[in-house]
Formats: sequence, C-alpha cells, structure tokens
Amino acid sequence: MRAQIVKLLLTWQKRSLITSTCLALLLGIFVLVLPTSSYAETRVFSGNLKLQKYGTGELRRFGFLVYEAQLWAGTSPSEPPIALQLTYKRDIAGQKIVDASVDHMRALGAEEQQLGAWASAMAKIFPDVKSGDQIVGIYRPGAATFLYNNREIGQINDPDFARLFFGIWLDPRTTEPRLRNRLLQHGAG
Repeated sequence: MRAQIVKLLLTWQKRSLITSTCLALLLGIFVLVLPTSSYAETRVFSGNLKLQKYGTGELRRFGFLVYEAQLWAGTSPSEPPIALQLTYKRDIAGQKIVDASVDHMRALGAEEQQLGAWASAMAKIFPDVKSGDQIVGIYRPGAATFLYNNREIGQINDPDFARLFFGIWLDPRTTEPRLRNRLLQHGAG
C-alpha cells in the first residue's frame, strides 16, 4: 500500500512538473510574440482621426458627480489633435453648459466681444444633456468640432476659440487643476 502511494505521488509530481514546464513555455512564447509597446486604447473619431486614450478624471460639484472626462491624444496631449469626451452623470441644460464655458474662457483671458460671438455659436451647438449622454470636443489646429452621442452637432472654426475652450480643462490656469492633472497623466484610469 505504501509503495502504491509513493508511486502515485511520483506520477503526480511528474505530471505537475510537465504542466508547470508547459505553462512556463507558453508564457514565454506569449511574452515574446507580443510587442513591447503599451496597449493604449485607441478610438477613431470623426474624419478618420485616430487617437489614443490618455487620461481620465471626474468633475464633482458639492460632492456630486457631474461628468467623467477622458482625454484622447495623438502625439501630445497638449497639442492638437486631441479629443475630450465628457460623459454626463446629471441632467444639465445646454445653456448652462454654454454659460459655464463662457465663464471659464473669460477667466483664461478671452475678450468680451469674442465671448459674445462664441456664446451664440455654442448655444446653437450644445443640447440639453441627460445622465449617460456624451459630448466629445475634437480640437484640430484652428477648429473645434463637437459630437453628441457619436453624432456631429457643430463646429467652430476659430483657433482662439479652440485654444481657450480646451484650455478650460488643459490650461495650467484651469479652475480644476486636479482634473487637469488626471487628464494629462498618461494611463490614468
């Protein structure tokens, strides 16, 4: 009986060694076959613009989650092309989005005459949003294009507007420096 137990243990040990060796070999092949670059999530936006997910963050007001933000970038998150995706977690009127954007752009140095024209243009673009809706702003050199739930809703062809609008989140003078840091932290989220 004792000999049978020893034989059984030796057989199990050989199988275990073979299994461990096979797993180690498969893992080695898997590592060698895969490229060494990071596996950043990519997305194609309007006009065949392919960008990589860069960073993520949240905007909260009085403890309530307003939206989740994702920054998508080409070669650099501080230069176009970039896309900023906002997934709303609350119902917000489009006019409130316009008013908040104007206030933030004013704080970044926009002139009142510009702000009036931009407010009118944004009011025609930004819809009322419900929880779960997404607005994506795409910043290309000289212009900002906006998508609502993956459908293009408008464009403003003004390089100053595009720079200041995206500055709301990305300018070092933003009113939300923690969100900015999270968006610019590659691989965050």
